[in-house]
Amino acid sequence: MADWPILTALLLVPLFGALLILSIRGESDQVKQNIRYVAMFTTLAELLLAVIMWIMFDVGEAGFQLVEDHAWIGESIRYKLGVDGISMLFIVLTAFLMPLCILASWQSVTRRVKDYMIAFLVMETLMIGVFSALDVFLFYIFFEGGLIPMFLIIGVWGGVRRIYASFKFFLYTLLGSLLMLVAILWMYLDAGTADIPTLLDADFPVHVQTWLWLAFFASFAVKMPMWPVHTWLPDAHVEAPTAGSVILAGVMLKMGGYGFLRFSIPMFPEASETLMWLVFGLSMVAVVYTSLVALVQEDMKKLIAYSSIAHMGFVTIGIFALNPQGVEGGIFQMLSHGVVSAALFLCVGVVYDRLHTREISRYGGLVNIMPKYALVFMIFAMASVGLPGTSGFVGEFLALTGAYLADSRVAFVAALGVILAAAYMLYLYRRIFFGALLKEDLKALRDLNGREIAIFVPLIAVVLWMGFYPKPFLDVINPSVEALLRAHQVSIAAPIADPLDAQAAEPALDDQ
Repeated sequence: MADWPILTALLLVPLFGALLILSIRGESDQVKQNIRYVAMFTTLAELLLAVIMWIMFDVGEAGFQLVEDHAWIGESIRYKLGVDGISMLFIVLTAFLMPLCILASWQSVTRRVKDYMIAFLVMETLMIGVFSALDVFLFYIFFEGGLIPMFLIIGVWGGVRRIYASFKFFLYTLLGSLLMLVAILWMYLDAGTADIPTLLDADFPVHVQTWLWLAFFASFAVKMPMWPVHTWLPDAHVEAPTAGSVILAGVMLKMGGYGFLRFSIPMFPEASETLMWLVFGLSMVAVVYTSLVALVQEDMKKLIAYSSIAHMGFVTIGIFALNPQGVEGGIFQMLSHGVVSAALFLCVGVVYDRLHTREISRYGGLVNIMPKYALVFMIFAMASVGLPGTSGFVGEFLALTGAYLADSRVAFVAALGVILAAAYMLYLYRRIFFGALLKEDLKALRDLNGREIAIFVPLIAVVLWMGFYPKPFLDVINPSVEALLRAHQVSIAAPIADPLDAQAAEPALDDQ
């Protein structure tokens, strides 16, 4: 199976499902049900392919694997796909969350069901394309293309202020990405290639690296999002349908962190070292400030949205610590947050579907009538806080360790974010579930049904698996991270007069 184009298959299966749905005619309830089944079977087939890809992946290999390379636009711009330990698990994460999104939308989305399912399947192809593209122009097309279906999902199936939120989301991310496009064009003209593995070895002049780094940073910082370009995210989350929030927080925010690892650090090593403190400064503000903002929120979705910004601050701190613990912690934290934040938004969707409000003050005492729901929410709240035994602990612990090795002051400020996260998540949980059940409309609420249990069981299993036994994930990540940091250290040491000194710098990574 080594020559089987599995990455192309991963891109084409959702498109095939979308075309099949497009061919279904009619607006009856039975037709809508058929559309839902087609979307579900398509995403399950995609998940199966992603698992096969993981099995085919050699965890001991640091380079790109499962590479597919074909001429596209001339000879210099190619259709080239491949994965390494940094990107492969994000594809699995995307394929894992998609069936849950379809299942979560089974009853809540009743109008324009065909358009809704097509938008999600097309978005799945585009997101997987981001993590598998090995041509910089192909990457940019996938990266920007993902804006369109998410723009439609928020704008068509969102809340009252959906038009404002969708345009704000689109304009913020598009503006940042245009600067990245300018940098991509300069790199292509300077290096004469759009091939990402080749560009990783390109030696761009130091004075140019800063401008290229800032151009890429403008795009990735908005996508994560980092403070102060984060204001589009709470609006987008509040107005998006539940499944839209799941994909936005679970996958799309991770494209920014992936971009730092794929482009900023390996292609512009001197600029990454010089501007490390810019990232640390913005991340420390994000961790503390957005946690404090989350404490005063009255909307459940908005609180979780601000918590996502704070958790992404841990990611950027870990990545730019530029040591194995920090980078691996940043990647693991992205994977963990992708599962935990998706689960929290799904938890909000459970009560929203029943009571049609996300105001925290409208709830209270739900543990008395919804004990299963209270247990599920507690597991994910504890994972968000970073309780040992959950996925959140492993990512935060590694990221904080890396931050401490880089600078103890950064680690101290980041640790404050852990305390604040416990404050706002426990405060949220207490207000929703504990206390007397006084409101009459709450007394009629039903506990989790079979469909909702089917959504949460795999999420709980993954959170506990990553928390108790993170080795399978770290084994995938480790070789690529070591290769990335070794190449970074060699690039930084290159200006040393004696080349033997540069070679001597390499064992420092092994010591760490």
